[in-house]
Amino acid sequence: MISRIDLRGRTLSRRELLDELPRAELDVEHAAAAVAPILEQVRAHGAAALRDLSERFDGVRPVHVRVPADVVAAAVGSLDPDVRAALDETIVRVRRVHAAQVPADLTVDVAPGAQVRQRWLPVRRVGLYVPGGLAVYPSSVVMNVVAAQEAGVGSLAVVSPPQKDNGGLPDPVVLATCALLGVDEVYAVGGAQAVAMLAYGAAGSEDVDGATLCEPVDVITGPGNVYVAAAKRLVRGFVGIDSEAGPTEIAVLADGTADAVHVAADLVSQAEHDPLAAAVLVTPSVELADAVEAALVDRVDATANRDRVLTALAGTQSAIVLVDDLEAGLAVVNGYGAEHLEIQTVDAGVWADRVTSAGAIFVGPWSPVSLGDYMAGSNHVLPTGGCAHFASGLGVHSFLRAVQVVEYDRDALAQVADRVVALADAEGLPAHGEAVRARF
Repeated sequence: MISRIDLRGRTLSRRELLDELPRAELDVEHAAAAVAPILEQVRAHGAAALRDLSERFDGVRPVHVRVPADVVAAAVGSLDPDVRAALDETIVRVRRVHAAQVPADLTVDVAPGAQVRQRWLPVRRVGLYVPGGLAVYPSSVVMNVVAAQEAGVGSLAVVSPPQKDNGGLPDPVVLATCALLGVDEVYAVGGAQAVAMLAYGAAGSEDVDGATLCEPVDVITGPGNVYVAAAKRLVRGFVGIDSEAGPTEIAVLADGTADAVHVAADLVSQAEHDPLAAAVLVTPSVELADAVEAALVDRVDATANRDRVLTALAGTQSAIVLVDDLEAGLAVVNGYGAEHLEIQTVDAGVWADRVTSAGAIFVGPWSPVSLGDYMAGSNHVLPTGGCAHFASGLGVHSFLRAVQVVEYDRDALAQVADRVVALADAEGLPAHGEAVRARF
């Protein structure tokens, strides 16, 4: 069901370690070649292309590409009370964490009369992608929207694929979540065509005052499949993106004290997302590895998404990795850079503090990844595919820009004028120095 990789007794370079570790095989370059014509089609033909592409890829031709605001608002009334209560609590917790992320402006008096200020400014407009393929994700609405709202973004557009069983509209719980968050600009568009619409805008009439369907955004965030990731790669630079988020990943660093049933349940919980989802256990305990394998058999047989989970666990992206000790295990998980990393060991907090590469870290037996997916207060839009080595998860910072404001008076400029001239001359840019001399 799941393979084993035995690293015991081996000393590996970082390159060798990366070659040994399991990883989903994603051909984003190939997908990029496939989606490039889609981007151009949307750019050239706007609303008409979006309807054609939805019919082609989603099997439904939406009557409304932009969901009417009254339809979004009405969706709240159909929410199951327990789901409504869960969403309300999720919003409160996520908002509390993200409100605390807002950075403070700063002022530095470099010298008398010489001041540099740094201001944090939100981007003007953002496009937030909410998946809707194998599963639907109202929780992703919360993660994207709350982070953007707490950053102070003034204009938000949510896109989510049209659903056949909802009359070509996005999932009703997704719509209801938008309404709970005060977002009424929602589009029944998914895939690469949604990324194109957000990046370039979309011309063409729609029954919303006959105006342009969608104005372009400055930043696009949110997870999606390989085609969404490829589309984000192609528009990056024209707009900002959070990351090229791929299939979900969970890594668990565990010793012999971990509960095998808990570990197996957590591996299955992420494997049910996608056949390419990665589930990795790193442990020095052969006994735990055996117990987890046995527990997986029962957990997989009992789960609703059995076939999807089996495919994910049997794929090259999933494995049980045996190591000599926890120190070696720490090197493995730092090399892997998982989207989600659980630490289930003695002194889990101590080991967690030594992790240098992970999208989010879940410490101890009572902090499963599922908690982070919904209600921990953290954000679940996280870097995948090893991008945690250099990228952060979604947050308020994803929608902010640092702008420096420089203000010197005459005396302050005079104090450094000769040195500016000296550096300008040294770089062969004498006009830079002359721009300073001209003031005196």
